[in-house]
Amino acid sequence: MVSRDFSREKRLLVPKQFKAVFDSPTCKAPGKSVLLLARENALQHPRLGLVIGKKSVKLAVERNRIKRQIRESFRLNQIPLTGLDIVVVARKGLADLDNEELREQFGKLWKRLARNRAQVATPTDSTAHA
Repeated sequence: MVSRDFSREKRLLVPKQFKAVFDSPTCKAPGKSVLLLARENALQHPRLGLVIGKKSVKLAVERNRIKRQIRESFRLNQIPLTGLDIVVVARKGLADLDNEELREQFGKLWKRLARNRAQVATPTDSTAHA
């Protein structure tokens, strides 16, 4: 059973981990003013990395608010994402969304990512049994 915490082991921490996801994502989930990239990680838990730069979200207070909302949403929705490294890339306009809109959007994006992952995994599984 995956615990719903957001400890250090559930974060992408070093540039090498981010680069692995950017270089070869297995699934993507574009949203309004945001892009989620994911890659299998062979671990028993998902990991999250955030890329929210000054260019896309000007004010530090807004960047921090967005990060808090994304982390909390991830914490509550991480069970179907087990075994993925996920990078959230912010784009212009993300700061315009209020907290409720952010929660709704990320709730949908986590589900879409889990669904896309299942669709990507299915063809390889069927060819392995043939």
